[in-house]
Amino acid sequence: MEITTAIASFAALSQDTRLKAFRLLVNQEPEGLAAGEIARQLSVPHNTMSAHLAILARSGWVTSKRHSRQIIYRASLSHMQAVIQFLLQDCCAGHPELCASLMDSLSGCEINKADN
Repeated sequence: MEITTAIASFAALSQDTRLKAFRLLVNQEPEGLAAGEIARQLSVPHNTMSAHLAILARSGWVTSKRHSRQIIYRASLSHMQAVIQFLLQDCCAGHPELCASLMDSLSGCEINKADN
């Protein structure tokens, strides 16, 4: 991943509604959610949510697919993995054993629903 791509990805998540939307979509994997349902659950106007989802899509955090009259959004777990790999690329200055506790914490990933 290029540094400019990583910066754009971080910028997309650096807004409250977009970060909440992404976390909500991670919770809904693999089914995803309709745009209107995301807006409803986050108490955001539909047109505002559409703009936020477009930013997340352009930066790679979400994918969308039309299903009849609805657009279903899903979290892009592959993009999340690429961003995490980018962050860990030079993990601990070539001493991966220093990152062992971090790697262990990622291997048992569970979403804390209370943090939503």
